[in-house]
Amino acid sequence: MNRQTIRVIISLAIILLIGLVTTQIVWVQKAYQLQEEQIDYDITQALKRVAQQILIANNDSTELYDPVEQVSDDLFRVKIRESIQPYYLETLLANEFRNAEININFEYSLYDCFTDSVVFSNSILLSENLNKFESITPEMNWANDAHYFGVYFPNKLSKILAQMDFWIFSSILLLVISLFFAYTISIILKQKRLSEVKTDFINNMTHELKTPISTIALASKVLMGDEIGKSPERLKNYAEIIDKENNRLQMQVEKVLQIASLEKDKVDIKKEQLNIHKIIDDSIKIISLSVEEKGGKISSKLNAENFIFEGDEVHLANVFINILDNANKYSPVNPSIEIKTFNKSQNLIVEFKDQGIGIDPKLLNQIFEKFYRVPKGNIHDVKGFGLGLHYVKVILDYHKVKIEVESEIDKGTLIRLILPQ
Repeated sequence: MNRQTIRVIISLAIILLIGLVTTQIVWVQKAYQLQEEQIDYDITQALKRVAQQILIANNDSTELYDPVEQVSDDLFRVKIRESIQPYYLETLLANEFRNAEININFEYSLYDCFTDSVVFSNSILLSENLNKFESITPEMNWANDAHYFGVYFPNKLSKILAQMDFWIFSSILLLVISLFFAYTISIILKQKRLSEVKTDFINNMTHELKTPISTIALASKVLMGDEIGKSPERLKNYAEIIDKENNRLQMQVEKVLQIASLEKDKVDIKKEQLNIHKIIDDSIKIISLSVEEKGGKISSKLNAENFIFEGDEVHLANVFINILDNANKYSPVNPSIEIKTFNKSQNLIVEFKDQGIGIDPKLLNQIFEKFYRVPKGNIHDVKGFGLGLHYVKVILDYHKVKIEVESEIDKGTLIRLILPQ
């Protein structure tokens, strides 16, 4: 399955999932709205019945017209002008709410009709058995005063949500499905990318190994010819070709073996006191021939006063060689590579700077991944396995050395190693 097909499938799946989530949100909102409207209606009707009972108890023949006002989502006000005994009111409220199956704890307040001030308030738990028609109330003459009352439901939202258990469960289930879908997509994309990277690695490795093998085979056939013995100069040239290609082949195999040795618990680190300047000088000698063949040069400014570091000599030497080799490979012509050392904040700083093709800053966080190579379209002039910088990062992590990379396209790359001392 090609990348375009995967993108289309993923895009369609995302669109369908977004549609499903949007539909769920709309239905949940509607369900909440309907549930809230139903509870508000039940509360309003119950309060109307309470008001009617108060009028009957006071022998008031006034006809009530829409006496209930919903002030806010959870506050209702009953507009009457009657003498109301508080405990009688709360008993009526509790009975009506129970009969209407409005099992929500509430608070009620009595207001003076003339001053709109609260003269009495109380909180009611519907679990209590309220029957207090004859209860003693505060010392007030309730029979001769005009009052209206308000009812507040602090737990109304909880009641609505409790009655929406199906919608809440389905929403949670949809959320879990969405998260699982996102995780699955990420795994698919990761596996697809890993497959592409491995394919590129196999292609690169095949080319890198095939070229020196082919060259060695051709040179060997020439050496086996009868006439080659008559030309010592040609014999020497072909022997040098075989030696050079053999060293190149050995280096490529060594890189693969280096990565194979980085499997968990298989890195053999033998730490000792090392002269970093000496390791740098030795690395320069190894790479300088390849740099000079391209008309370039390597310069060094080793100004660090404290250049002793505890580490593995072989692995650190390989790290420096890999960095220098990359600087050379990714400098098209006349490579200019500079190495600096200096001390800063009790650290030994080693910097490698080149004037090569550079790296897009957006890709810098990926260059240390195994098999990763900076994409260059169909350009294959720079060969490699995508293993060198991964090896560098792993070895530096074992030594607790921090690596920083700064780069710009066509302006070169700076690699900075911070060795703690």
